[in-house]
Amino acid sequence: QPLLVESGGGLVQPGGSLRLSCAAPGFILDYYAIGWFRQAPGKEREGVSCISDSGRSTNYADSVKGRFVISRDNANDTVYLQMNSLKPEDTAIYYCAAVAVLGKCVIGPADEYDYWGQGTVVTVSS
Repeated sequence: QPLLVESGGGLVQPGGSLRLSCAAPGFILDYYAIGWFRQAPGKEREGVSCISDSGRSTNYADSVKGRFVISRDNANDTVYLQMNSLKPEDTAIYYCAAVAVLGKCVIGPADEYDYWGQGTVVTVSS
């Protein structure tokens, strides 16, 4: 089973950008849809974006549409989440997750996904 590792989180000012990465060392992600989720303090985990195994299908939560872009590099078994125009309300722990499904992806619910990383912290603050 894939071990997912997120990276790229940090502290950024409002309006700034970050790029998160989700890698699966030693595992081939080609046949998995990947989702990005986030959980802010005191709130439930919510789906942010997802990408199908081929990368042809993507979905975004309304709260990030037009600001975040999800992509994948299957040659390097890595999925990215480019986050632009960040807002304080984007502050959360961001998780990537994988599910073995072909041709589509769904943003949620979280229990649709089988494998999870440990998360990376994103803080948007001045």
